[in-house]
Amino acid sequence: MAWWEHLVDLVLPVDCAGCGAPRQAWCADCARELTDAGVLGRVRPSPCPPGLPAVYACAEYADAVRAALLAHKERGVLRLAGPLGEALAGAVRVALRAERLGTGASAEPPHREIDRAPRGPARGAAGRENGVRGAAAGSGERTVLLVPVPSSRRSVAARGHHPTLRLARAAAARLRAENTDTELLPALGLARRTTDQAGLTAEQRAANVRGAFAVRAGAESLLRGRRVVLGDDLLTTGASLAEAARAVRAAGGTVVGAAVVAAPRGSRAGT
Repeated sequence: MAWWEHLVDLVLPVDCAGCGAPRQAWCADCARELTDAGVLGRVRPSPCPPGLPAVYACAEYADAVRAALLAHKERGVLRLAGPLGEALAGAVRVALRAERLGTGASAEPPHREIDRAPRGPARGAAGRENGVRGAAAGSGERTVLLVPVPSSRRSVAARGHHPTLRLARAAAARLRAENTDTELLPALGLARRTTDQAGLTAEQRAANVRGAFAVRAGAESLLRGRRVVLGDDLLTTGASLAEAARAVRAAGGTVVGAAVVAAPRGSRAGT
């Protein structure tokens, strides 16, 4: 922990987001719950939306992991981006290993409208952290691009930050530190307005985001011919990841898999 974080804790003490232990944003016991069990592995929603790539999760969406994701996303406990990003990095590593072994094939055939990319610039979330200028431009063709699922300007403004992008950035930093040939590219934005996904059925979620994602200005040339792993915080119905995969494929990218921090209990493939 940095010196200034100790100072903040003295002035504004926090409790563990996972279990409520005092004076620590993320305690050692909850950290072990997130990482010690190893990566959960390949997960699959039911029903599985067309075009969804193979998805890999670090942990089950329950208990401390669920509490931490909600605290980071909805309450802006930004110090959780580090451990959650590390968990996402673990899922990315497994996705890349599966690709090397030839076990990361798409879970469902692509939707036949996959090449109908939305026209016009993606709106996405405004702000410097979402820009793509220079991102991945200097990386080699063998470098895998980590592309986060986009959020709307409305949700970013309401939360005060872009949770998925923040986690993807932390994951990319971790992977670079391990010399994994991975680069962050926030390539996607929203081409049209969507409604809040909370409370929607799987069919409603799919309809809500269908055709809603588009490649941001300047990113199409960076995606073309490149291998991509999609990143998100949580797998629910898979609708957003399937739509993100469609948009990347329409721009000429190859989606080799998707990585999430957590997935619901019972969603592990083969169970």
